[in-house]
Amino acid sequence: MSAPLLPELERVIISADEIKARISGLAWEIEADYAGVERILLIGVLKGSFIFLADLARELRIPHIVDFMAVSSYGKTVTSTGAVRLVLDLREPIENEHVILVEDIVDTGNTLDYLLHTLEGRNPASLRTCVFSRKVRTQLDVPVDYLGFEIPDVWVVGYGLDYANNYRTLPYVAELKPSVYQK
Repeated sequence: MSAPLLPELERVIISADEIKARISGLAWEIEADYAGVERILLIGVLKGSFIFLADLARELRIPHIVDFMAVSSYGKTVTSTGAVRLVLDLREPIENEHVILVEDIVDTGNTLDYLLHTLEGRNPASLRTCVFSRKVRTQLDVPVDYLGFEIPDVWVVGYGLDYANNYRTLPYVAELKPSVYQK
């Protein structure tokens, strides 16, 4: 039996079981595409992708290493400023590495676009994206090679996604009630 929904949440959009099944599918797709490659480098975009990245990495049965980047485009507001800034860079060079950028959500597309341009300039052997969720109204047409879920254009939390650093560790993705963030 599942726990009752928190009062701040409208509804569950993606269940924990759906997440688990989709991550297995994504791992299978990645393994098929990278068969024969010595190893891949998974780059997680902090903080939102850390749960998704950990679960994905555990499902992969091909050699891989992990690194992280952190960017900011929201500040203390609920809407993106559009200006992305790098807060934490990679610890190692990525030249000649097969890179998969792992992101929690594509909302406007600005963050993913910024990171792709930044990483392309570092000459990886290949560069692909694995995104847990993409909103149906994404403004920029950014490439998503491996997609977990298309979601509605609402504020979502859980499974790495947060509102003011809350709700990130929920095992599912849920819609946050507008009354919470429209104060």
